Amino acid sequence: MRILHISDTHGLHRKPILPEADVLVHSGDFTFAGAESEAYEFMEWLIGLPYNNKVFIAGNHDDCMFGADSISGLPANVHYLCNSGVTLCGISFYGVPLLMGDILSGDYDAMIGKIPDKTDILITHQPPFGILDGSDRDKSAHYGDRLLLERVGTVRPKLHLFGHNHNSYGTVSAGGTIFSNAAMLDNGYNMKPVRPTLLDV
Repeated sequence: MRILHISDTHGLHRKPILPEADVLVHSGDFTFAGAESEAYEFMEWLIGLPYNNKVFIAGNHDDCMFGADSISGLPANVHYLCNSGVTLCGISFYGVPLLMGDILSGDYDAMIGKIPDKTDILITHQPPFGILDGSDRDKSAHYGDRLLLERVGTVRPKLHLFGHNHNSYGTVSAGGTIFSNAAMLDNGYNMKPVRPTLLDV
């Protein structure tokens, strides 16, 4: 199965040229201001893409998605994951959003703890601590989550797909997992000269 991974498009999802793949995954921050109109426009675009399956989660900019555990009316091949999973061609996907309401309530840590042991492809918005989560200004700064790092070390998914940190686009492999930060924009919210990430599983 070939996975196309993109993230942090912030309303500019129509700009990159997307290559062929079996499944497109967007790991959050598809809006800029978190408005419902932005989310609807993104979903209309996503529905129209010619991939067999499309999977997406919400990021911290996507405030309008808070409380929306599911979305009615999506086609059968478009999957919104909110602390939930889907199995496609025998491969299990599980998604955890990063929404401020969950952070403020303390629910975010519990959500990380509930990531299933049997997860082949984990999708979060935030990186795990110390992996593709650094700052371009302060080399000692990290934007990843320590509990997420611990949980990933236990679950050991084949792929861990995320974004959030615009500084650390790329992939690395560690502990049997391939980690992908596919944030498409720079810190000024301009499209970076990078190619969308393709991964095989």
